[in-house]
Amino acid sequence: MIIGVPKEIKVHEYRVGMVPASVNEAVSHGHTVYVQTLAGSGIGFSDQDYIDAGAQILPTAEAVFAEAEMIVKVKEPQAIERAMLREGQILFTYLHLAPDPEQTTDLVNSKAVCIAYETVTDNKGRLPLLAPMSEVAGRMSIQAGAFALEKSKGGSGMLLAGVPGVEPAKVVIIGGGVVGANAAQMAVGLRANVVVLDRNIDVLRDLDAQFGGTVQCVYSTKEAIEKHVLAADLVIGGVLVVGAAAPKLVTAEMIKKMKPGSAIVDVAIDQGGCVETSHATTHSDPTYIVDDVVHYCVANMPGAVARTSTFALNNATLPYILKLADKGYKAALQDDKHLLNGLNVYRGQITCESVASALDLEFVAADKAIA
Repeated sequence: MIIGVPKEIKVHEYRVGMVPASVNEAVSHGHTVYVQTLAGSGIGFSDQDYIDAGAQILPTAEAVFAEAEMIVKVKEPQAIERAMLREGQILFTYLHLAPDPEQTTDLVNSKAVCIAYETVTDNKGRLPLLAPMSEVAGRMSIQAGAFALEKSKGGSGMLLAGVPGVEPAKVVIIGGGVVGANAAQMAVGLRANVVVLDRNIDVLRDLDAQFGGTVQCVYSTKEAIEKHVLAADLVIGGVLVVGAAAPKLVTAEMIKKMKPGSAIVDVAIDQGGCVETSHATTHSDPTYIVDDVVHYCVANMPGAVARTSTFALNNATLPYILKLADKGYKAALQDDKHLLNGLNVYRGQITCESVASALDLEFVAADKAIA
């Protein structure tokens, strides 16, 4: 198969779909890999590194898209990239379609085969291609939140850890999944006062055992969310409904009642955000203030630590890239129901039910679409 790796063009996005080691693996399987010039420069890889791994370098994204049977990316294709897709071409990347009708329409019209990292599952019901970035984003959320609490950034001027004689900040984490658990780990390490809310008792039990009682694990209800959010210095939104838009669990009314100078990091912003006052920001302008509450809502948080993120992502995606290339997409999808769950758009049809539901579009089951 001919695999194409374009340079990412989203604002301050330095990750790359395949590192040289991944390219070398694909080439050793007999595949051809075209990489756009400077695609890996943001994380320290030169064109020569890719050439040494067996790739061929092309000068433009247009050339990569024109040659490739499968495009491997990191972030959702931007409008200029979506216009380059063609019928039957495989797109393997993060998509996050539920809050993005414009992208969905373009992908449907392209008649490409669009497989989303974030909805691929495994035999334990986990999301193996989303997990590495959720780990990164969860850990980063505490760094970002600590930064947002600084007075010069509009925050209250509070140090998360406090100091002897001064109480630490209260960190409230909504959602106890991969993002929440990693955020809690970092917040506990910084000696903050940490509360995690989740609706899954087993998740709360696991977190309680993991942190040995140093984290307060609370069953999530509207009342509990309001109580803890209003008392928080920092709120982390780590809610995930697979493939669907995130529910708005923190309302605008709650924001008005929060402590002045408190901060919110809405990690769920890729799926529309779980805070009513959230809107996507970029690394170049990451925060804004609503009702004296600092909001950090960067939609590609792991892009700020692009080298770590790229290697973590490649470790997870490479087996699936090879499976798609070795077998062809149809056989790969038919042979692996978990990879099939990643199929969001297939030749003009929406094949992810949560996306179809969120955007009020017709849904066609993925197994029926590819039959």
